[in-house]
Amino acid sequence: MDAERDEARLGSRAPHFIQASRPLHLVWKVGVFVVGLGVIGGGIILLPLPGPGWLVIFGGVALWGTEFVWAQRMLRWAKRKVTAAAHRAAAPEHRRRNIVLGALALAVVAALVAVYVWQFGAVLPWRIRG
Repeated sequence: MDAERDEARLGSRAPHFIQASRPLHLVWKVGVFVVGLGVIGGGIILLPLPGPGWLVIFGGVALWGTEFVWAQRMLRWAKRKVTAAAHRAAAPEHRRRNIVLGALALAVVAALVAVYVWQFGAVLPWRIRG
């Protein structure tokens, strides 16, 4: 029953007056595709740069998901995978491992901060004079 209801919600989310006119709906779909492609292209450019590249890429796919069924299915698949990974990470059998790894990461960061303060003192990195 839920699968049937989910399938019924797939499809275009364009306003009804746009869906009523076939040529206008085609122009709408092309516009959504081009804008989504631009957003995804911007995300790809941001991947090697400091910025939220993957977030922008998923935003572009979500934009496509407002109009295209294949993008809606891809987003649902990704949501299921992320939810399953979050449940696995929070499972009791993995909790001890995650706590140990977190504590280890915290110890490494604390050691790096200690070495930095020992080497340069409590000076911000951009104020160090070479």
